[in-house]
Amino acid sequence: MVNLNTDSPDPSGVTLFISDLHLCASRPQITDAFLQFLSSTAKSAKALYILGDLFEYWAGDDDIEDAFNQQIIQGFKALATSGVSIYLMHGNRDFLITEDFCKAAHIQLINDPTLIDLCETATLLSHGDALCTDDVTYQQFRTQVRNKQWQAQFLSQPLQARKDQIAAIRLRSEQEKSNKSAVIMDVNAEAVNQLLKEYDYPSLLIHGHTHRPHQHQLQVDGKTITRWVLGDWYEQGSYLACDASGCRSVDLNSN
Repeated sequence: MVNLNTDSPDPSGVTLFISDLHLCASRPQITDAFLQFLSSTAKSAKALYILGDLFEYWAGDDDIEDAFNQQIIQGFKALATSGVSIYLMHGNRDFLITEDFCKAAHIQLINDPTLIDLCETATLLSHGDALCTDDVTYQQFRTQVRNKQWQAQFLSQPLQARKDQIAAIRLRSEQEKSNKSAVIMDVNAEAVNQLLKEYDYPSLLIHGHTHRPHQHQLQVDGKTITRWVLGDWYEQGSYLACDASGCRSVDLNSN
């Protein structure tokens, strides 16, 4: 079903898109860059969309009182209070975020995918991991952990036990990645085309996950569609800024 966000930002303003920040206490320089982004660049926007993997991992909303998590929550809260609408989509690292976190941070959780009206342009948003269909092992894991029964069982365990399990899963994932080709871990062209058909050929598709920032021009059934891939924040921050004149990718250190 088409999910049209009717709370789209004013076409006269700028809308920002980011993904794959992978925020964690062990990478304070990226956390500092993100909090600075929220208190400066993002304040001039009409809306901010985070398209997944805001955190390196999320063990459950009962961890929102953690000092590190509170930094991020307070940063979002200040931005929302200034009048910026903030939207968050689950990624493959933070799919356990629920309404408690969103309420505390004053942000709105959106589905993956979500179709919005961006400056009068139909724009489809996704994290992007569901499009990597060549990675069969990952897709099986994704199906398992997105199951509500699995999540309920996992969240019933003590918080530290969950964190220990996540650490083990992350270690195994990194080991498996070293044996996978770059092609397998990228989006599948047919999966992209099928998604675009399902949503009636939107003019723009914006997603993250692959950590391969680029602007792609696609031809799907005679329709021209632009696919923007967002960059990650492992080395430096970047964002996509869109307004009535179009979209542009910006590195934070170029501001």
